[in-house]
Amino acid sequence: MSPVNLGKQHPEVYKQLIALNGQADAAVEASGLGPLVGDLVKIRISQLNGCAFCLRLHTRDALAKGETSDRVAVLAAWWESQYFTPQEQAALGLAEQVTRLSVPESRTWDDGSLTDEQVSAVSWLAIVMNAWNRVAISSQYPVAP
Repeated sequence: MSPVNLGKQHPEVYKQLIALNGQADAAVEASGLGPLVGDLVKIRISQLNGCAFCLRLHTRDALAKGETSDRVAVLAAWWESQYFTPQEQAALGLAEQVTRLSVPESRTWDDGSLTDEQVSAVSWLAIVMNAWNRVAISSQYPVAP
């Protein structure tokens, strides 16, 4: 069976995911984290899920907003570098926890750098990004130069 493009097969469901994505992005922005933290979270989740389509998309977005190539290059090992603020590290750790659903729950990211609003915003962003990765991978979106 050839890949089924989920967005084309059920466009109304796809539109709802787009709307949810916009709300999650707005929540991150309203929480005071800023758009670059959101992009870092999207890239890291896409790394964990192995979604080439979303990696390319969100890396380009982040670089266009002023993110540095050095920070993107070390994002897969963010905890080993000194490139990220405590707040960014907490957001990345939280996003990884939501993506991996570790049991028992590990809260090594929770050093007080994020407010309750920011924890909720990053969690929602991670949930939405995981959904997008699954849509892109399941639909086998092409990723070619």
